[in-house]
Amino acid sequence: MDVTTYESLGLHRAMSDEPGGGGRVVNGRSNREIQEALATEGDRQYNPCAEAYPAEGAPRGTVKSYRNWAEARVYAGTERDLWIYTPPGFDPAGAPPALMVFQDGGGYLDRNGPVRVTAVFDTLIAAGEMAPTVGVFVMPGRKEGVPQQRSIEYDTVSDAYGRFLLEDVLPFVEGEIACALTDDPARRTICGISSGGICAFTAAWFRPDAFGRVVSHCGSFTAIRGGSHYPYLVRSTERKPIRVWLQSGAGDADIVLGSWPLANQEMAAALQFAGYDYRFVFGEGGHNLRHGGAVFADTLRWLWRA
Repeated sequence: MDVTTYESLGLHRAMSDEPGGGGRVVNGRSNREIQEALATEGDRQYNPCAEAYPAEGAPRGTVKSYRNWAEARVYAGTERDLWIYTPPGFDPAGAPPALMVFQDGGGYLDRNGPVRVTAVFDTLIAAGEMAPTVGVFVMPGRKEGVPQQRSIEYDTVSDAYGRFLLEDVLPFVEGEIACALTDDPARRTICGISSGGICAFTAAWFRPDAFGRVVSHCGSFTAIRGGSHYPYLVRSTERKPIRVWLQSGAGDADIVLGSWPLANQEMAAALQFAGYDYRFVFGEGGHNLRHGGAVFADTLRWLWRA
């Protein structure tokens, strides 16, 4: 398909950008049906992994909060919340720490949520199953007059979000922790759910030299801003040095924009076809972090294995 035809069909735009887009009814169906996938019967079996409950008295890392952070240049004029986790006993004078970045970071950080990242980090680090790692939890930007800022940042298939992290966020983090993060991509992971999941993959796809590990929970590899083309790109592009964990479920979203279960299965098939080091975990849950949280410790073990 030529570019003119592609653009005339509106395939380069997100439906939610159009007038009434997110709630527009097509063939009696609407993207608002995604609400039905946010909590499903299939989720009942999933609970936070055992490692999310550290033993009493176990060393805990430290989390520092930065509200209304507005130092972004790549997404100029935005504000967002972010948090930095440093592991127990963190020594800035020591070896450069590993890194894990989370999109929609507040949901992953929530101490009563389905993942409880910092508790899992504390447990695995104490057990020697994970190297000391700095966690960076980033929320999407807010910008006056731009209601789709999250989608612009997360769903766009370009190098912009990776540059935002590398040029804006991570230098700020290094200044706050008073040391450099590792520059080894095999020790730098990026993670997210839904649009944050495809965002994680996109960051590594464009900058495998900076992010060598990817976790995508219910990734939006669908027709939002070009993400549905990834399976072909994966199959037809020289394999990149990234390790990928994908998760989805039978109850994941199925709306006008596409079927998340099928899109993630197609991504997994493409990764296998192209010879990637990947793992695909497909369960029975919906469009949420319940299943991802239940297997999160095993996810980290698999990602960080030698």
